[in-house]
Amino acid sequence: QVQLVESGGGLVQAGGSLRLSCAASGRTFSSYAMGWFRQAPGKEREFVATISRGGGNTYYTNSMKGRFTISRDNAKNTVFLQMNSLKPEDTAVYYCAADSRSSVYTAKQASYDYWGQGTQVTVSS
Repeated sequence: QVQLVESGGGLVQAGGSLRLSCAASGRTFSSYAMGWFRQAPGKEREFVATISRGGGNTYYTNSMKGRFTISRDNAKNTVFLQMNSLKPEDTAVYYCAADSRSSVYTAKQASYDYWGQGTQVTVSS
């Protein structure tokens, strides 16, 4: 079992940056593809980005490509989401998740086995 704890959220002005972290418990972190998702008020949770087990492959939803960067440090059991050029529409609760089954990675929420509790990101205009 994996426990995930996100941190790094907060309030930032439009155009600013934040770096989210997700710390995982356990000694098998490198066996999971990792993903970031977000849920804005009144909306369904949506895919943001994912990274393969070794970190060599990444995939982003189109609206975030070029602004967000996902990375991981398997030695520290941590996955990161660097968010630049933030917009008010990026306001949401951001969740990290661990996927043990996909061959490389997936954007499908149902494929993820474990979820963190989320961290709030608020972007003011």
